Amino acid sequence: MHCTTPHLTICHSIFNSECKLVHLPIPNPKNILHPRIKNHIKNNKKSTLEHPFTSICSFNPLNQSLISTPNHFLGHSLKFWVSLSLFHSISMEGGSENQQEKHAYSVWGLPPEDLRPRLKKLMERLRSEFNGPEFEPHVTVVGAISLTENEAREKFNKACQGLKAYKAKVEKVATGTFFYQCVFLLLEPSPEVVEASNHCCGHFGYLRSTPYMPHLSLLYAATSEEEKKAAQERACALDETIGDLEFEISRLALYKTDTEDKSLKSWEKVAEYHLISN
Repeated sequence: MHCTTPHLTICHSIFNSECKLVHLPIPNPKNILHPRIKNHIKNNKKSTLEHPFTSICSFNPLNQSLISTPNHFLGHSLKFWVSLSLFHSISMEGGSENQQEKHAYSVWGLPPEDLRPRLKKLMERLRSEFNGPEFEPHVTVVGAISLTENEAREKFNKACQGLKAYKAKVEKVATGTFFYQCVFLLLEPSPEVVEASNHCCGHFGYLRSTPYMPHLSLLYAATSEEEKKAAQERACALDETIGDLEFEISRLALYKTDTEDKSLKSWEKVAEYHLISN
């Protein structure tokens, strides 16, 4: 197989089972290889010709030994056969460090699937008229907090366990004072809505600077007060009964949400949990 860019090929083969190949680009092979693999190639004279990082190597998961297949050169390509089950621990230098890298994570309450198209349509119309990034309709349950992915997943799973689905009722279409609260559906702060947020915030160690204001945003934008008012009125005109909406939140989602990224292109869903039905 001819490859034009350096990459890592992982072969998952335990007890001679069928091999599964995964190709991962490697921008700088010399800086990313595991030290044991580096040393093995360095000490193998047959694989240190013009392109020292081009031989095929295998990793034996049973005795953790490296085996080279000499004289199989692939130009500028780089192939290593590594047990997929040991990939994070041995295949890439700094793999464990990436797991420890911190990002901002939030917990969202997701509206029912049958309501989603209605909300998306309204949000799209507002976005087309007043500009702003695209995002999924949601009710923020836990605000952005800096954690590693492993920490965020663990806290999210523990917070969701035992939590029951709950009702949310819209009070009105409202406007806020900053980018992430431009135009939104203000929800009634009922005991179950507030308790769901308090429960999750407790598991995440999230401390609010202001009282919880449950809401479902329709538009993120940096606009003037006049434009906000116009967007608010436009939302009511586009969907006249949106202010009377009532729905159940039966799913929570963990999202990576870098609040410095106003384009929201880096935002992504990490996990989703279906709550216990009432």
